Parts: sequence; C-alpha cells; structure tokens
Amino acid sequence: MQALAERIGAWLEGATFEGYEPLGFSGLKTFAPPPEGLIGRTLGGVGRRGKYVLMEFGDGVRIAFHLSQAGRVDFEEPPKRTKPKGSVVRWRFSGDRAVLLREHGTERKAGWWVLAAGDDGPLEKLGPEATSEDFAEWLRTSDDGRRVHTILRDQRAVAGVGRGYADDVLHRAKISPYASLKSLNEAERERLLGAIHDVLAEGLERERRRSGGLSQNKLGEHFIVHGKAGLPCPECGEDLKRVSYESHEVVYCPHCQTGGKVLADRRLSRFVK
Repeated sequence: MQALAERIGAWLEGATFEGYEPLGFSGLKTFAPPPEGLIGRTLGGVGRRGKYVLMEFGDGVRIAFHLSQAGRVDFEEPPKRTKPKGSVVRWRFSGDRAVLLREHGTERKAGWWVLAAGDDGPLEKLGPEATSEDFAEWLRTSDDGRRVHTILRDQRAVAGVGRGYADDVLHRAKISPYASLKSLNEAERERLLGAIHDVLAEGLERERRRSGGLSQNKLGEHFIVHGKAGLPCPECGEDLKRVSYESHEVVYCPHCQTGGKVLADRRLSRFVK
C-alpha cells in the first residue's frame, strides 16, 4: 500500500477532484461529509496508514480506501465509461484522469471513506505501524499469549503486516506460526523484530518496481513462502507445508520453523505426530 500510495501521488500530483461515479452499492462507508464537497479541491498528497491509502485534500479532509484481499486500482487516462465487474468507485480528476477502485471475487469488502478533519474513521482502531518504535517496545515486553502469527495479522495490534508477510516474517525469523508471543525469549523477539523490518523493506522495494495502479489479478508472486505450499523451502529445500483455515492458510517450513513437526490442518487435529 505504501508503494501504491506513492504511485497515486506521483500520477495525480497537483490534480483537482472533479467528481466520482459510485459503481458499487456498498462501497462508500460514510455519508458526511459528502464526496460532492471535494469537487474543486486540489489533491495535496497521498499517504498510508496500515493498509489504508489516504488521499489528502487540505484542512484535514481526506479520502481513505481499503482494498481488502482482492481489491485492485486502475489508472485511466482518459477516464473510461465502462463498469468492469466488481467495480466500487471511479474518482475523476483534472487532466482527463481517473482512478478506478474494483474488486475481484465475491466478498465485496473493499471500500472507501470521506473523512472530515479530526475524524479517523476506521483508522482509529489501528495499532502502531509494524516498523515503529512503539510496536518494537510492545513486542519486546508483552506477555500476550496469542500465537505470533495471529498477532501479526491483527491490525489492532500492529498495522500493515497481514497474512502474506506474516508467513514470510516468521519463516525469516525461524519461528513457528503456532508459537505464542509470551513463550519467546529475548533473542527470539529481537530476531522477530529484525525479520519484520527486513521483510517489509524488501517487499516495499519490490512493489516500487511496479508502474501504474495495482491491476493484476495475482499479486502474491513476490512472497518468499506465502502461497507456496508444496514448493521447496528457499533456505533448506524441504517442502513447505500449510495449515488451512476457513478464511486463510498459513505456510511454513517444518525443518526451519517447527523442529521437524508437521502442523496438521486445524479442521482435523492440532498436530501430526
């Protein structure tokens, strides 16, 4: 999302908001201030908080949007008149440009907010950024009993990691996805912090190589282990394994992370011994 925010900011630098087309029934999550109030305002900058992209229009007013798991962003020049499948909204800007927010799949969780000055909306519940000193201090001292993988996916605990990078971070740190935070010693916690910083920095570097919006259907090709169960571990060569849940899966290496134990599908049992 950081790289996407940078590309939107560069492409729309100095542009004026000219209107919008609400293409999805449930896309807009707020009613005040109305989007029409942005017409004629100049885009002052584009930033990010957690997995939300923020388009700033001065005086604290901003559009926030979240892509969920399958959201996509297209740059259109000139703006199109079509309504692609899964379309959420099309924002029109000066210079004959538009940004189309759409979503693959059927979940329809991607959305956008118009936030007044002082209103953080969905950002209010976000935890500290993953690379911040606040999160580092918390991770070093917390006795949270949840699994580390669960914590890294919890945006209220730490903003901006998510499922894919959680797999890669724990693989880099050589920590089991089933390990609880309170069970980790000082050295393991420092290794985890280092992995978070390194994996996110490398991911950002790769994402900055993209051009345009974020249009591709498959966006996870750059992950190290996430989504690659059955393939060889890049460190030891042993096949990567998965634990499947209803809404996601966890990918890990038994040799590098769990002392040779294969974690079973939760729907069957906790461990295969």
